[in-house]
Amino acid sequence: MKMNEQTSKQIERAIRKIAQKLPADEEVSLLTDIHLQVSQDSGEMIAYDDDEQEITRCVVEQWIENKDENFYEEVAAILRKELHHMQDIVDKLGIMKPYSFVLETDDKDTVAELYVADDDTIIIGGDLMEGIDKELDDFFEKLMKE
Repeated sequence: MKMNEQTSKQIERAIRKIAQKLPADEEVSLLTDIHLQVSQDSGEMIAYDDDEQEITRCVVEQWIENKDENFYEEVAAILRKELHHMQDIVDKLGIMKPYSFVLETDDKDTVAELYVADDDTIIIGGDLMEGIDKELDDFFEKLMKE
């Protein structure tokens, strides 16, 4: 699924609404995550906080009734791209660092961590622990040989 211009604008508008509701100039919030819940059937994206209080919502028309098998992986890539594009806004939210944006299904199952910010360290990418199992196995095997 390629992101079209309308999808980009809808996501950008939602991120800007999150920034408006969590401005950096006010008292820092103790939130640790912003959850982005996406529905494959309705195309709806809801942003909510750790206490499941809704921050904003929008409908991404390109996602309505999308039956792609890799829907959430493709949405994760699109959201990462938009969050990276809007890094100046996203990194200055009125949230105590570290905080992250997390993609979830409409059943609130975590799909991916999209963006993690911790003062001067910002991580944008896929699974933060990707490949760790193999690295640990290789390390353990090397230790056992010694």
